[in-house]
Amino acid sequence: MLKKIARILWKDILTEFRTREMFSAMFVFALLMVVVFNFAFENAPRDSILQAAPGLLWVAFTFAGILGLNRSNAIERENMSMQALMLAPIDRGAVYLGKMLANFLFMWISELLIIPIFAVLYNYSFTAHFWPFLLILVLGTLGFSAVGTIFSGIAVNTKMRDVMLPILFLPVVVPVVIGAVETSIRVLAGEPLRGMTDWLKILVVFDVIFITVSFLVFEYVLEE
Repeated sequence: MLKKIARILWKDILTEFRTREMFSAMFVFALLMVVVFNFAFENAPRDSILQAAPGLLWVAFTFAGILGLNRSNAIERENMSMQALMLAPIDRGAVYLGKMLANFLFMWISELLIIPIFAVLYNYSFTAHFWPFLLILVLGTLGFSAVGTIFSGIAVNTKMRDVMLPILFLPVVVPVVIGAVETSIRVLAGEPLRGMTDWLKILVVFDVIFITVSFLVFEYVLEE
């Protein structure tokens, strides 16, 4: 099972390395949003920027992630590679986990590249609380990828997939976005992680539930 997941993950990494469509789309879109927000908050008080910065960052991550997820399964459909995966003797759950990990990896790397640019533009320091923030980034991005992979698989089979994905996806992923923003604000303000266990539990439980459910139902998504 682990070897099959690793092969799917490696296939997606090689495909992205050759095309650079998904990663480039996410990175450029997030960068543009960060730059536009910077102009919008140029004359804002310093305290307002410090309070709003984590929320702005996650808004950029969310919409850039949606754009990347749309490209993820669209590439599979255009190259007819999803049909090949369905014919291969591979468990459908392994296909889901491999693609979910690939989406997580691409999103996470683009987020790590955006953070230092964000810090420079907004004169914002992540260094003092970087490791707690990194944990939140992993949990939030994992939940985002878990839900996004299954819904992008559903939306790719519709005529208006670019519109259908955010319509289906955003209402479900709201708890992840809210939890990630709330914990990020508190962590970057200097609060210890033990003071926000409720939000962390929500993120962890959300990740576990949606990874498990998506693993079980992905077979039916592929058949549609």
